[in-house]
Amino acid sequence: MNTNAAAPTLKSKLLKLGLVLAGYVAALLLTCAFFLVREWLMPKDASQASAGMQAFADVMLFFAMFGFLSLVPTGLALFFLRRAERLWTVFSFACLAFAVTGPAAAVMIPRDATIIGFVGLPRALGAPLFCLAFLISAVIAPRHCPRWPMLVAALIEAGVTAYVCLCLFILGHWLL
Repeated sequence: MNTNAAAPTLKSKLLKLGLVLAGYVAALLLTCAFFLVREWLMPKDASQASAGMQAFADVMLFFAMFGFLSLVPTGLALFFLRRAERLWTVFSFACLAFAVTGPAAAVMIPRDATIIGFVGLPRALGAPLFCLAFLISAVIAPRHCPRWPMLVAALIEAGVTAYVCLCLFILGHWLL
């Protein structure tokens, strides 16, 4: 039995894992560096005038920026997992199931001031990021079967994005 044949496979798997983890660390470091520079450049009176709202905006911006930068290592991980066809089938339908929660969350925002509305707002505001992630996943998918649910999920997220943009930037209030 030749043990040297399995060694490159293990090394290549560890290298791939290391690349993906290094990508997430780089995304985190870039996001933290951005906020460090932002803190230095922001006037102190602007952040102290409404500190609570500024802190919430910082948290939302942090997650949005880290989420956007994390698309690169996530795409790389999905590319490395192209051979696992069963994973892609399950993943594509999980994406579709998750995307269905977007319209429900967007509609619940103005109606419910409890935890459902509180969770619904970040879920609806994250729709552009999820749309982009589902599109990247559909492009990387190894076969046509997993692509269709991911494309439908991206289309649903694009609809949620359009609804949120309409309500926030054009109308100035939530519909329904």
